[in-house]
Amino acid sequence: MHVGIATDHGGFELKNDLAARLRGAGHDVVDFGADKLSPDDDYPDYVVPLAQAVAAGTVERGVAVCGSGVGASICANKVLGVRAGLIHDHFSAAQGVEDDHMNIICIGGRTVGASVAWDLVQAFLAAKFSDAPRHLRRLSKVAALELQSSTRTTQ
Repeated sequence: MHVGIATDHGGFELKNDLAARLRGAGHDVVDFGADKLSPDDDYPDYVVPLAQAVAAGTVERGVAVCGSGVGASICANKVLGVRAGLIHDHFSAAQGVEDDHMNIICIGGRTVGASVAWDLVQAFLAAKFSDAPRHLRRLSKVAALELQSSTRTTQ
């Protein structure tokens, strides 16, 4: 799978670990940074390009890491077409894709260890959207809300 990954200083070590594991598992990884550990960097500088690539289909799915995962999740979800979730458990890693068509997993570099993070990423990448009518209906409502919000901001 073609996977994007991004972080700021809060998840720098975890991002590097996950990127190496992804490559080792045969995935094609696009690293959106950070390229070096800098305590003054900001997660939007890396998460926004990742989210834009996911929304554009340049990468199939994304992994966003920051200190808690919260900022990365909030930031990624501002990009139209992104469905990012802060994930700490295996059920949600798979269910978020199966039911909600989640396309970016957000993880806290200071809250989740490397082994658990890898398990979560594997569950996320292995999951497939169900295409069930009830899930399509719900996603349609979310898409309508996104369009309504984008129309309001351009007026």
